[in-house]
Amino acid sequence: MSIEIGTNYYEQAKMKLSGKLTGLNRYEDVICEPVRKCMLDFCEQNGEFAQAVAQGGSFQECLKACSRGIGQACSDLEVYKRAVQFYFKGADVHMKLTVDLGDGGFSDNSKSIGLSLDSLLDF
Repeated sequence: MSIEIGTNYYEQAKMKLSGKLTGLNRYEDVICEPVRKCMLDFCEQNGEFAQAVAQGGSFQECLKACSRGIGQACSDLEVYKRAVQFYFKGADVHMKLTVDLGDGGFSDNSKSIGLSLDSLLDF
């Protein structure tokens, strides 16, 4: 895809990431939509990342890189890291989960329940 003058990088990245893909293997098919959504979110948040996507390889090549070597399973975090690093070498992704107890924020926030998924990659 050539870079069009006058179009912002987010719009170019969005065009590159959108569209129906054919010939995906079973891993690529499973990760396609979640990776697409994640990459679009990252592009919307960061212009430099959007530029890297707009000027980088195709989304189908990205999916191939993300699914390479997957055996029985692969964590979401690992797939997102691979996708980000396909477009932006040296970049990293961190993920944090928190529990919302559904009490409208009245619980003691100093005792909130959190989990960093980064530690799960080491097992």
